[in-house]
Amino acid sequence: MTHQSPTHAATAPNEPGRQVAQLRHVLALVEQIAGRECGEEARGAALDEAARVSAAYDHSLSIDRRRFDTLAAETARWAAAGVEALLALEEREIRPQAPAARLADELSRTLKRLADTVSA
Repeated sequence: MTHQSPTHAATAPNEPGRQVAQLRHVLALVEQIAGRECGEEARGAALDEAARVSAAYDHSLSIDRRRFDTLAAETARWAAAGVEALLALEEREIRPQAPAARLADELSRTLKRLADTVSA
């Protein structure tokens, strides 16, 4: 008989902040494809946001944590699919600025929803 560890993954401390930081990084990439500028100030603000979200997550109700986790996972999936589609268009030498702008706007709104989910 072999022992197998559980397949579920518990949310580690600072993982919500890491998730937000990763999504912000994707947002910066998509904004670049859209032809928008993303300055150093925005990058610093993104790190601050990740820390605030992580702290809020730690102090939020378990139902809000589950909502955050579900929304973060769903967002990561559709953002990855969107970036993949944008890159495929670029490979075909099609400038995907309009769809990239739309994806960036939606990702920005969803990042705000994520923060609001765990903020008081």
